[in-house]
Amino acid sequence: MLKDIESAYRTIRVWPEPTGFGAEISGLDLSRPMPPETLAEVKAAWARHGVVAFPDQPLSLDALEAFTLQMGAFGDDPYVKPMAGRPNVLELRREPDETASNFGAGWHSDWSFQDTPPAATILRSEVIPPVGGDTLFCDATRAYEALSPTMQAMLAPLQAIHSAVRPYGPQGSYARETAARTLQIISSKDAEASRTHPLVRTHPVTGRKALFISPVYTIGIEGLTEREANAILGLLFKHMVQDAFVYRHHWRAGMVLMWDNRCTAHLAEGGYDGHLRLMHRTTVAGDAPV
Repeated sequence: MLKDIESAYRTIRVWPEPTGFGAEISGLDLSRPMPPETLAEVKAAWARHGVVAFPDQPLSLDALEAFTLQMGAFGDDPYVKPMAGRPNVLELRREPDETASNFGAGWHSDWSFQDTPPAATILRSEVIPPVGGDTLFCDATRAYEALSPTMQAMLAPLQAIHSAVRPYGPQGSYARETAARTLQIISSKDAEASRTHPLVRTHPVTGRKALFISPVYTIGIEGLTEREANAILGLLFKHMVQDAFVYRHHWRAGMVLMWDNRCTAHLAEGGYDGHLRLMHRTTVAGDAPV
């Protein structure tokens, strides 16, 4: 398999995880614009592996934004205050003395409650704590493909209901916090809105189908009672995050990570109380799920 993957790329080196979900890419300097052939190979590797890491990339914020724009237009990041003068960059800073939960602590696909959720999220590590702080990703494509044909047929016509109300609503988890948080969260009544997306989403590049749901943002299934929807969603949530479908990403300082929100969900682990953790994040605009 490794030989086949290596032969697919001419200008970059791709080191995939054993399952093929998750890969590290070397042979690049992301501080400079990529030529068309290299950009095409990076995009192909990202679509193929879902999560791609670029080690040893000491990017300035200008360079991070420029790399993001090579992947596509900026996505919209609601409910979190961006950096001053950088409307498309979030600074994810957690100070050593903070006791609030780490940002992104539940399984989710970024901003799936939007009409057009972001295709990619890009995260650049600045300060990595000596313990904790891993990011876990589940392969929603292989999770779907492991379901029985009968279950796949049952899920095919279903529309999942997505909303930001649980974390970002006026009574959401962030609004109820009492501990101080450096990252500025904006709770809003707008978060009570909901929209539907296909529960099974077809990837626009690979053509493979994936489960497009998450415990944080998926609040029901159109046409089903709450009890019926909870039963189906609860089964699928447990199925998706089995060890067989999960890639655990260990961070190193100066690393850029890019993941595909169209076929993955992720969770940010804590475990680094007493240590500073500092990251910068951008998103790449996507299309309406189909």
